[in-house]
Amino acid sequence: MNPHVIAVSTSAIHAFSKGTALQINLLAGLGVEGDAHCGVTVKHRSRVARDPTQPNLRQVHLIHAELFEELEAQGFKVAPGQIGENIATRNLNLLALPVDTELHIGPSAIVKLTGLRNPCEQLNQFQAGLTAAVLGRTPEGKLVRKAGVMGVVVASGVVQPGDSITVKLPAQPHRILERV
Repeated sequence: MNPHVIAVSTSAIHAFSKGTALQINLLAGLGVEGDAHCGVTVKHRSRVARDPTQPNLRQVHLIHAELFEELEAQGFKVAPGQIGENIATRNLNLLALPVDTELHIGPSAIVKLTGLRNPCEQLNQFQAGLTAAVLGRTPEGKLVRKAGVMGVVVASGVVQPGDSITVKLPAQPHRILERV
């Protein structure tokens, strides 16, 4: 099956989990309308404390729903929105995509990937051991962050479960996603 959206979530307050919704509205240059992380400059509290003028490279958080099943196999129960993502996808290896990949979602929204979500201690506060569960290692020992990807909105549009996702890769050379 083709890549698609399985759930969308938003929260007007800075809470760890976001409530699922029937749809979200992505606003170019800002993020998810009504979400606490919507804006031109950084909104994540730890980053605001360091420098509130930083550009917001974390307007939209996407996660591959396959992670929920991987976590369930390890004894965790995680549903869409519970670990803070705005868009849960299926049949799309988000972590393998390069920086500046454009995800064309639904009829008009476009999200450009900026980097990886860096798993934080809040995951352990949600469920003990979850931070370690969303981290892995390559055979070479390189750290793998599996808690989703971050992006910026380059074209506005409504996104809802069932929407298709088309991937547009950037020009070569590709740069791997790093934490952002």
